[in-house]
Amino acid sequence: MNFEALRQRVQRAELVVAVRVEKTRSSWFSLSGAWRAGWTPLRIITVGLAGGFLAGKLEPTGLGAKVQGARWLQMIGSVSNLLASTQAAFASMQASEAADTAEQAADKVDDAVDSGVPRQPPAPRAAATAAPRVDADDQRQPQPAEAATDLSER
Repeated sequence: MNFEALRQRVQRAELVVAVRVEKTRSSWFSLSGAWRAGWTPLRIITVGLAGGFLAGKLEPTGLGAKVQGARWLQMIGSVSNLLASTQAAFASMQASEAADTAEQAADKVDDAVDSGVPRQPPAPRAAATAAPRVDADDQRQPQPAEAATDLSER
């Protein structure tokens, strides 16, 4: 094979990989949503009771003598903590990607404002969409959410 044929083959393989990555990502999000929706409180309690029953039944037998129930519970707790920390790391990664995207959008807006793009005047509001009247007392003190935001930014 010549170089061009190999290059085209590699490009096709890269496209196939990209498509499969997207398929896998969408399948993963579907699976994780179904998994979370499937674990209702009743199912969690049922699985816990069944696991406790099995651990109690296996304890006196020969298999239970080799495998202690307390160790099983400790292992289940450790695996649970591992899964929770993995989910937290994944959520943190998604949040950082979202923050990067927001920062890039803010930079684009700043560049557009700095380059002197003329602003369009705001459209006049209709009477039905006019803001509700605010009393003078409300103007002096911020709303609870605004006050909490101001405190957290300091």
